[in-house]
Amino acid sequence: MGAEDQYANVIAQVGGRYVSVQAVMSNPNADPHEFEASAQVAQEVARAQLVVQNGAGYDAFMSKIEAASPNPRRQVVVVQELLKAPSSTFNPHFWYDPRTMPAVAQAVGAALSRVLPSHAAYFEANVRRFDRSLAPWRAAIARFKHDYPGVPVAVTEPVADYLLQALGAHVLTPEPLQSAVMNGTDPSPQAISTQDNLLNGRKVKVLVYNEQVSDSLTATFVAEAKRAGIPVVGVYETMPASGYDYQSWMLATVSALERALAGQVPRGRA
Repeated sequence: MGAEDQYANVIAQVGGRYVSVQAVMSNPNADPHEFEASAQVAQEVARAQLVVQNGAGYDAFMSKIEAASPNPRRQVVVVQELLKAPSSTFNPHFWYDPRTMPAVAQAVGAALSRVLPSHAAYFEANVRRFDRSLAPWRAAIARFKHDYPGVPVAVTEPVADYLLQALGAHVLTPEPLQSAVMNGTDPSPQAISTQDNLLNGRKVKVLVYNEQVSDSLTATFVAEAKRAGIPVVGVYETMPASGYDYQSWMLATVSALERALAGQVPRGRA
């Protein structure tokens, strides 16, 4: 079981025909921060032999459910712990970091091998296959870094910040504003003013916003960007509804950013 569908997708790719996988959060039209676990979810977690959850406070309900239905044989992979990220981590959207899912796939392969040791070689082969399948995404990242080095961007939340950093982009939106929007609190007037200046002053080349969260403030930022002629790219916290696996989702995100910048920034310099 994956707490988020991107983790469930990787479990399915590694486990192949020997696993049946469910995701707790999988609705791309819902705000993950407002998710409430149902009794059915609790029952599914209780039955699961393997659970992958994000940690860093993003899906804290999972640990509560697991504690309520203890199972010494249940394998639990907490991505925050896997990455050795501190509990104070500002950005919990680890799956946008190109380093995350290879580590998750390895951990999933090891966990499944403990649950089904007779199929360990099969799981190990699938881990290697998964890692190779990331090659087009890695190539796209390298191409982007070459074509748009240091491109300045604004964001509404830190959803894709890890990927933007891997792409060599400079995220100019203040972290306090990103954190406030992410957590549903009011950002300071100074942070809002900084963001307004970035957009109205055309100091950034693209605005990246969270498709799954909409409020009056983010709508204002999107409108400001559009008025200023700054392209807007939406990203998701959970995988789009259909037609994607993790690899193609991440590759599509880079492609969307490339399309947005085409014509906005001469290739080779920002």
